[in-house]
Amino acid sequence: MTSTEVVDRAAGTESPQAGGGPVTPARRSDGGRRHPAGPRTGTAVRVVVPALLGLVVVGLWYMVSLVVLEPRRQFILPPPHEVFLEAFLDGDSLLELLGPLGTTARVALTGLALAAALGLTLAMVMSQSRWVEVAVYPYAVALQSIPILALVPLIAFALGYGFGSRLVVVVLICLFPIITNTLFGLQSASEEMHDLFSLHGAGRVVRLRKLQVPAALPATFAGLRISAGMAVVGSIVADFFFRQGAPGIGLQIDVYRNNLDGEMLYGAILLASFFGLLVFWAFGWLAHLVTGAWYRPPRR
Repeated sequence: MTSTEVVDRAAGTESPQAGGGPVTPARRSDGGRRHPAGPRTGTAVRVVVPALLGLVVVGLWYMVSLVVLEPRRQFILPPPHEVFLEAFLDGDSLLELLGPLGTTARVALTGLALAAALGLTLAMVMSQSRWVEVAVYPYAVALQSIPILALVPLIAFALGYGFGSRLVVVVLICLFPIITNTLFGLQSASEEMHDLFSLHGAGRVVRLRKLQVPAALPATFAGLRISAGMAVVGSIVADFFFRQGAPGIGLQIDVYRNNLDGEMLYGAILLASFFGLLVFWAFGWLAHLVTGAWYRPPRR
């Protein structure tokens, strides 16, 4: 029996070469109909629906700002057009935001890269040794459970208040999703495929490289996308506490809050949110580029 026949029998199908005819797909329980919210939803729908929800949010924003709040309290939530006019359409104000955003982006992306390297390495080692998994995983969970604000003074005492301390905060926030998603993916390869590799005498390295790592890629990218957004949050949190060096967008947010500058405050928040979405989408695009040719998520 060839390896192709083993894989086909494990999947419950017969290959054209083995059975002499085309593969007959299994009957779908939904009658062959594709759910409109499934993974193949049209691009127009994926653009129009979020845009409509965004219009609803902007409408509620206007209602609270112009109707609910008194004029003397509108600095709490300025109307959207005033935020865009002052924060984004004024050249000096935009430069005032883009400089700190560059610092925040540098800290977030560097910390995310370090967390990815450390998290992927730990997950691979844990997948190869049950003892390492049992020893390391509880500490990873405990590290995720501790509020990062409780660790900030310890990080400051040990490393000071500069760039390195900000990196540590970002790494600590981003590490756990990468470890847990990658470990889940590495352990998700089917027993049939493991048996097939054992049949061919594959060692640990070959099994890891050709079976477990490809099986883990979708889950790994899911963890990276989660950590991408958390990296921006970690960088902003670090800005609030580590004020030495180049100021980040978090420090600017604190300055605008103290000055009751609502337009610039919300402009900084929106700009930081847009950067987080951009990094999240970048990892989504990279995941599609790497796994889109062969991976199909379960239908909803």
